[in-house]
Amino acid sequence: MTKAIIAGPPAPEVSRRLMLGGLGALAATPALAAYPERPITLLHGFAPGGSADALARVLSVSLGNLLGQTMLVEPRPGAGGMVASAALSRAAADGYTLGLITGGHAVAAAFGRNLTFEPVEGFTWISRVVEFGFVIAVRADHPARDLRALLQMANRPGGLTFGSAGVGSTHHLAGELLGAMSGAQLVHVPYRGEADAITGLLTGDLGCAIITTVTAGPQIQSGRLRALAVTAPEPLPAFPGVPPAGETVANYAVTTWAGLAGPANLPGAVQQRLHQAVLTMAEQPEHRSRLAALVDGRVRTSTGEELKSLVASEISRWRELIGARQLQAG
Repeated sequence: MTKAIIAGPPAPEVSRRLMLGGLGALAATPALAAYPERPITLLHGFAPGGSADALARVLSVSLGNLLGQTMLVEPRPGAGGMVASAALSRAAADGYTLGLITGGHAVAAAFGRNLTFEPVEGFTWISRVVEFGFVIAVRADHPARDLRALLQMANRPGGLTFGSAGVGSTHHLAGELLGAMSGAQLVHVPYRGEADAITGLLTGDLGCAIITTVTAGPQIQSGRLRALAVTAPEPLPAFPGVPPAGETVANYAVTTWAGLAGPANLPGAVQQRLHQAVLTMAEQPEHRSRLAALVDGRVRTSTGEELKSLVASEISRWRELIGARQLQAG
């Protein structure tokens, strides 16, 4: 049996160190409890005026109000979001620099593009915020009336061209995965953004395009484009009658997402405060509907560990596809 060890009173110097340590811990507690005491910077990796920027600005107001502090949006565009991710990974782990991380982070990491940091362990993951898919669209006068017919056309000599927002984008990989899983010969034509891809469709330069429904929506609603399928596993809110591509190609599904993260080693109390703010925001109908409308998707929160696992699994999934298709980043 283990005997208890009874120690005598600590030496004076030890007592002094213990007392100072205890005072230090007490002094640190109010500082964490008061977080945030000054404005917070929210980084994102895309150009001002784009969908990520719009999402960041809505989040900054909603979360800033809940936290009782101003949240300043700072775009750091470049390298598929990796410029902003790198800056976030180097920031002080005090909760005053956060990042809106999108699914493009996992895609860029899978390509190994401009990686100067660890794409999973280099961050404190707080919560996913939204999730959304893409639409597979054709010009209104295209002979294919559904996705099955479109994929059959891709088996003709020369295949079928599909446009995306650029080489190495999630849109691009969604098309490559569709080709891999269906056996269809889909030939990628990269553009410098979704608007240019839509122009390519309208001028007849493309067979189809994979784009967000937010961007394609006005052209679909006006009758200039026709939506054949969505890449998400379920219909999207703006186009409830458009079937998921998975109904034609079994087990096919591609969504992208956006979530909140901080630098690695964010204090647990700060992480919890931010996570609770996201959950509270998501429960408020006015915030929920506005966020969902921005991406034509759904507000879907998560724990930090769930978001971390999602990022890791997405990197693995896309890395496997990139290797199988021998793809190169732009």
